[in-house]
Amino acid sequence: MYRKPLPRILIVDDEPANLKVMKQVLQDHYRLSFARSGQDALKLAKQDYFDLILLDIMMPGMTGFEVCEQLKANPETSAIPVIFVTALRESIDEEKGFEIGGVDYIVKPIVPAIVRARVKTHLSMVKMDVLKATQVDLIQRLGRAAEFKDNETGMHVLRMSHYVKILALAIGMDEEQADELRMAATMHDIGKIAIPDNILLKPGKLDEEEFNHMKRHVKVGASILDTPRSSLISLARNIALTHHEKWDGTGYPEGLVGKEIPIEGRLAAIADVFDALTSERPYKKAWPIDEAVMFIEQQTGKHFDPELVPIFMEQLPNILEIKAKFHEEGHWD
Repeated sequence: MYRKPLPRILIVDDEPANLKVMKQVLQDHYRLSFARSGQDALKLAKQDYFDLILLDIMMPGMTGFEVCEQLKANPETSAIPVIFVTALRESIDEEKGFEIGGVDYIVKPIVPAIVRARVKTHLSMVKMDVLKATQVDLIQRLGRAAEFKDNETGMHVLRMSHYVKILALAIGMDEEQADELRMAATMHDIGKIAIPDNILLKPGKLDEEEFNHMKRHVKVGASILDTPRSSLISLARNIALTHHEKWDGTGYPEGLVGKEIPIEGRLAAIADVFDALTSERPYKKAWPIDEAVMFIEQQTGKHFDPELVPIFMEQLPNILEIKAKFHEEGHWD
């Protein structure tokens, strides 16, 4: 019967007695490795993967603080949580420990229940970070899946989502909000996976029946993202459903007017249209930048929120930097 491997912990202490005590406390729940110096700890951390490091501070040759600084400076080990272990009698700078990347302190002589609780807590936080990273990765990949049907490079999704983040920051969202919006925007056209290729890739103007079929992609996308269990998926659903609404009410699928359209939909509309205009598609050549900008201006108060268009113009240099960085032969990041 398959058993999931236990989390792996590296315990670093120059005193064998301390290593023995930690072993007795943790060996039943974790896979343990041991190092008696900072140098040995760094070698082990480079050779093997560890979920957590328990690091003594006062060691000869190299202190725990110095070991932590080197771990955090190395991209291969920087994500490993470090809990410092220190004796009550030792005078240490706790603030420095947190500044250089430590996540907690354990005081010696240790209390077994406290050690187990702290270790469990920080390993749970690692799992949550991994889960969030996996969620984001899947969202981005699903966004690409839709875009690959329409654009073999998938760069439109990447550029458009970064444009959304630039605009979100410019209207006052904080970094965390804007980045969540960027990730959500990668799903704006997920519903296109339900559109037949003969419509999606038609090298000419769609007739009325074909266009009505194409418009279904917004509701299909919202259906795929329905009953969200996180704010990220909720944002993604709103963007998928409303990025083709227009300020004057002539958009689809609901004909929303003005601020009936959620802000994420209004931001996505400008970003999506600008990148679509300036990119080559099966049915058209790429527009020159100045013509696309002129179109955006002309659509102020019609297609686009009149308060957002001037912000788009102010942020155009930053948007063009993104466009240049993630061009059609670029890479997914």
